[in-house]
Amino acid sequence: MTTTELTAATGLRTERAGQRRIMTALTVVVLSYGLMQTMLVPTTHVLRHALGTSAAGASWAVLSAPLLASAVVTPLVGRLADRHGTRRVLLGSLVIYLLGTLGAAVAPNAGVLIACRAVQGISLALLPLSFAIIREALPPDRVPAALAVTSGLVGGTAGAGLLVGGLVTDHASWRWLFVIGALLVAAALVLAALWVPAGSGQDAGRLDLPGTLVLAAGSATLLLGITQGPAWGWSSPTAIGTFVAAAVLMTVFTLIERRVPHPVVDLLVLTHRPLLTAHLGALALGANQFVIYVLLPELAQLPEASSSTPAGVAHGFGASVTGAALLLLPGTVLSLPASWLAPRLERHLTIRGPLALGLGLAAAGGLLLAVFHAGPVDVLVCYLVCSTGHGLAMAALPRLVQHATPPARSGSANSVNTVARTFGGAIGSQAGTAVIASLAVPGTGLATSAGFTTAFGIAAAIAALGSLLPLAGRAA
Repeated sequence: MTTTELTAATGLRTERAGQRRIMTALTVVVLSYGLMQTMLVPTTHVLRHALGTSAAGASWAVLSAPLLASAVVTPLVGRLADRHGTRRVLLGSLVIYLLGTLGAAVAPNAGVLIACRAVQGISLALLPLSFAIIREALPPDRVPAALAVTSGLVGGTAGAGLLVGGLVTDHASWRWLFVIGALLVAAALVLAALWVPAGSGQDAGRLDLPGTLVLAAGSATLLLGITQGPAWGWSSPTAIGTFVAAAVLMTVFTLIERRVPHPVVDLLVLTHRPLLTAHLGALALGANQFVIYVLLPELAQLPEASSSTPAGVAHGFGASVTGAALLLLPGTVLSLPASWLAPRLERHLTIRGPLALGLGLAAAGGLLLAVFHAGPVDVLVCYLVCSTGHGLAMAALPRLVQHATPPARSGSANSVNTVARTFGGAIGSQAGTAVIASLAVPGTGLATSAGFTTAFGIAAAIAALGSLLPLAGRAA
């Protein structure tokens, strides 16, 4: 081998080692978000007693506070990344995330915990930032596989988070969940600082402060209506007024963005047809996922059938929180290799194919659950179908966004897509719970089998509609 060839080979090895380090760092970043996303779900009842709060207070600490905060800050974080460099904004987001996690670990009461969970809402922005860094730092031929790996981890860690949350809640203090989370975030921060290369902001211009504030208010108001609708009553003046206010704010936001030279969210990121397809697909995916995430553990923990079970009342498998998580674990693990198939399928089905196929499988799995949910084996098999679809669709979304977006808008476009899935998740979780409550046995609150059948059927219908979107038009 000549000196020139040796030098070239050494440089290639160094380059590949650098790419592996980047992916290692981003994998830990995504894991720090993915595990914390579901680890707190099993703690709702524990938090009520430990902190002396209401069911509503515990729900805000577990889900509502980070959900609202993430919808508000994620588009802003994406815009800042486009302007100031993705690595810099990623490191800043991780620092804030770590502080919120440490604060939650020592929170003395429910109010402080809710505030710290709201700070943790910035963790959702880690996903679009990671996707943008992959596009910036890796060669084009490695981007599809890298996006598939990182996006697949989000679904793959959901079941692991439920399992860890159940085990820790059953055998130790809930505060250890935040200690575990803080260790992961700290590791992500160190690895990102060492191995993620510095980039430069590509999109100049002043920050659109009016648009940012109105978008934050509109997003928060809309999510508040979705999450609190069941408590207020969907037809109550408070709920209706909240949705009207959200519509007005989002209309004002649109008018502002049309007039400013450097909008916080370019309207093309919302309305460009291929991107709109990706955003609506993300909305459908989130709704389907969270109907299933919410209802399957509830079903598994219902008492087993007995001679005293009233006719029509749903029975479960008598599982513990940990047992319910174990039931879901094979499906969530399967979503990882499913996501890795997306780049290969793309070569045969076009870039839109994996999203259509993934949502189609999610719809099929939801339909199967609507019919077959009487036993744990039935649920396990049906959920494997759902998770395969979830993995494919999760991997397809950032790829679609990348394909339709110039590099200067990558952070913003991925942020909007991530928020769309979050809104879908909020809608799905509330819809599933509302259907179960509306079809419960009158005067008892006992869930019925018809309630689960209807809720799973709705999840299937949403995913089926979403699967048609990529087929409705050509990707640009």
